[in-house]
Amino acid sequence: MTTFFKGKFFKAKPTATHTDDTPYPHIFRPLDLGFTTLKNRMVMGSMHTGLEDRFFNYGKLARYFEERAKGGVALIITGGISPNREGWLTPFGGTLNRTADIIHHARVTRAVHKYDTKILLQILHSGRYGYQPFVVAPSPIKSPISPFKPRQMSAKNIKTTIDDYVHTAKLAKKAGYDGVEIMGSEGYLINQFLSSRTNQRTDEYGGSLENRARFALDIVKAIRGAVGADFIISFRLSMLELVEDGAVMADVINLATWLESAGVTLINTGIGWHEARIPTIVTSVPRAVFVRFSQAVKDAITIPVIGANRINMPDTAETMLANGQVDLVQMARPFLADGAWVQKAQTGNAHLINTCIGCNQACLDHTFAGERASCLVNPRACFESEYDIRPAKKAKKIAVIGGGVAGMTVAVTASERGHDVTIFERNSTLGGQFNFAKVIPGKEEFFETIRYYRNMIEKLNIKVQLNHEVSDEFLKNSNFDDIVIATGVVPRKVRFDGTDLPQVMTYAELLSGQKVAGERVAVLGAGGIGFDVAEFLAHGGVIAKDVHDPTYRPTAQSPDEFFAQWGVNPEPHYDSQGGLAKPAPTPSCRQIYLLQRSEGKLGKGLNKTTGWVHKAVIKQAGVIQIAGATYDKITDEGLWITVNGQAQLLRVDSVVLCVGQESVNHLMPKLGDTPKAHYHIIGGAKNAKRLDAKRAIREGFLLGIHL
Repeated sequence: MTTFFKGKFFKAKPTATHTDDTPYPHIFRPLDLGFTTLKNRMVMGSMHTGLEDRFFNYGKLARYFEERAKGGVALIITGGISPNREGWLTPFGGTLNRTADIIHHARVTRAVHKYDTKILLQILHSGRYGYQPFVVAPSPIKSPISPFKPRQMSAKNIKTTIDDYVHTAKLAKKAGYDGVEIMGSEGYLINQFLSSRTNQRTDEYGGSLENRARFALDIVKAIRGAVGADFIISFRLSMLELVEDGAVMADVINLATWLESAGVTLINTGIGWHEARIPTIVTSVPRAVFVRFSQAVKDAITIPVIGANRINMPDTAETMLANGQVDLVQMARPFLADGAWVQKAQTGNAHLINTCIGCNQACLDHTFAGERASCLVNPRACFESEYDIRPAKKAKKIAVIGGGVAGMTVAVTASERGHDVTIFERNSTLGGQFNFAKVIPGKEEFFETIRYYRNMIEKLNIKVQLNHEVSDEFLKNSNFDDIVIATGVVPRKVRFDGTDLPQVMTYAELLSGQKVAGERVAVLGAGGIGFDVAEFLAHGGVIAKDVHDPTYRPTAQSPDEFFAQWGVNPEPHYDSQGGLAKPAPTPSCRQIYLLQRSEGKLGKGLNKTTGWVHKAVIKQAGVIQIAGATYDKITDEGLWITVNGQAQLLRVDSVVLCVGQESVNHLMPKLGDTPKAHYHIIGGAKNAKRLDAKRAIREGFLLGIHL
């Protein structure tokens, strides 16, 4: 391993073997960079939270980072900070280009350094991806994800932008940052210069790869010259672009070697452009699927390489490090889900990690909506200053009716505060609606959430009574101080001729294994559940007998199967542009119709950052989509519908109802009742309008910290 020091390259000293008793010895081996040492191999990657954009939020940002540093991570990389106005992602985005900004950023670095954690400021220029009118790019080519056409940068503009990068890096050093990360991937400005897809210049910054790389290398050299040798420079390099006219691996390796020579300390992994139509971070992407491409770069250079994308549990990270595929492992969203991830892994408590499920619903979806990021499974993320879990002033006896995610969240949170909690669940297992979600192909991570809650309930000695149907009489005669109604929802049933036939089933009956669908199926309702059911039916549609066994995990899609489905060249040294290949998805094992009553395209209500993936999978499976359908009747011949005034018969042998839910809230006191206990209602029991785990868990958490 080499490191740039005082203008020359020197071999870094071998690190001592880490002797702590941990099941993950490679994760907890320090990394000597020559001028500084990282205490372990875990990196918290850059995430835009929204707190970076306003100076008055930097106290909250400092608290957020401090908890992750306290949790044991070795290196933190901030959300992207623009070097100038043209580089803003959104109007008035986060900056560090004035001396006055140092005061706010120093709050962050001081908080992190309390725990021997290093922190880098990521410098990100959005280029043509900016959602503001000042956007610039190497060539005036409009991005498909921004409404603004960029202005082509002049040679003078390029020089001043390089100066702006240097200015930000110098201020970062004064603010106490241990280094900077230069964002050179995911289709942002530097990546736009590197790629012939977006760089059509004919001057010294366009044409050959050497010319296209000039902007990136000039930035690195200028920053290194300005900040000296004892300052980390990480460069996030696109190792697999997944767009037409993208780089081949030989280009990536050339860039990596040039960056090493220019003075970069670390090479970080970037996968895919934001405009790519291949998923890279959603739940259905297999764990560590892209590590082979990071390894190809690591094998070609001597400075450390950071692996990234869809790594969320210690065993995955340990395997990557033990196999020598990368030198460091970066996770971003998993540190939203659990700030103590590293500490739990080190102390042998990986079973208590609140695992990121890759849903994007409270992180990326919030970011793209201009809201503060958080986490579906951890609503406290980015709200650490507002939501403290403090011991209760008086311990109460609390009953939680319902063992879904809302009920388990309030039970765990209240118990952590010292309350005596009992969960009553009418079914034989905890998990509620997550027990349906977890059996959908690509949603295997939902098993981890149930595992986390189950283990926390055991750790906290929360009493659980399964197969227990609670009655009004039982609650009236109980001695609980507070009663939480978290009884969730049941599927709504539509009523028209034939819905009582045996071939008709609700999504709950199908996904619980109570009923099995035939070879030709109509799915009524094209919301999130309808799409999930269609995917389930297309790729098997059978429930494993041991699905509720605590140790059971389904076999997720393999990396090669994923690459084949989406059209990714599986070769580490790929020679196809952008690493693309011809997609070869597995055909559906059934004929499936997906219907909705409303006009317009199906899937309008799906989440912004993941919905397009579900729609693409449905299309790959050949599911026939029908909008504006009136459901007339079901007979032994099939489903009779009317579309555009024309009656037609879909010859199906099964019909699955995904037409919404109804709240189960009959245990709430009626108007005029005077119960002894305080009653509360949360989750689907409170509002069944849209099945929303994010809202259910948040309501459970907020109630738990206030009881």
